[in-house]
Amino acid sequence: MNAPKLRVLTLPGWNGSGPDHWQSRWEQQQGYERVEQHDWQQALRGDWMIQLEEAVLSGDAPVVLVAHSLGCHLVAAWAAHSRQTGRVQAALLVAPADLDNPLLQSLHSWRNKALQPLPFASTVLASSDDDWCSLERAAGLASAWGSTFVDIGPFGHINSESGLGDWPQGLLHLQHLITRSSTPLA
Repeated sequence: MNAPKLRVLTLPGWNGSGPDHWQSRWEQQQGYERVEQHDWQQALRGDWMIQLEEAVLSGDAPVVLVAHSLGCHLVAAWAAHSRQTGRVQAALLVAPADLDNPLLQSLHSWRNKALQPLPFASTVLASSDDDWCSLERAAGLASAWGSTFVDIGPFGHINSESGLGDWPQGLLHLQHLITRSSTPLA
């Protein structure tokens, strides 16, 4: 019997991902599913975690998470509390936001950072000139989460303003992560 096909769930950050964002393009081109939130502006951690839990439970196939910015912290917070983490094969965590950044002071429910190792394979992709998180802070988050860390160079917040278009390099990182996470260790 064939193994079920992977489901790739995208997790945008605060204020969502617009139509020119690489996540939106991947959803259209690759058939990935967005985890919708009730309110993208009033980002309540508990509410966002419930939405992710329901999305993970909505199918039988193993899940790969593709998170951006605050979505990376959503993955970590959810993994710290969910009993469904075994359904997740891997997570690509792109441009995690620095929750101590003064620009994010209004996100009170996110102050308690989840900084434990993730129970699945993960890679953090960070930019060397991201205004939302320094490279050093991103590397620290990757270390805390037990993630592979990759500095992709100067691409801002790795969003639509970064001019990435369909971002084929990101898809290559995702494919590498999926391959790595599905290969049994010797």
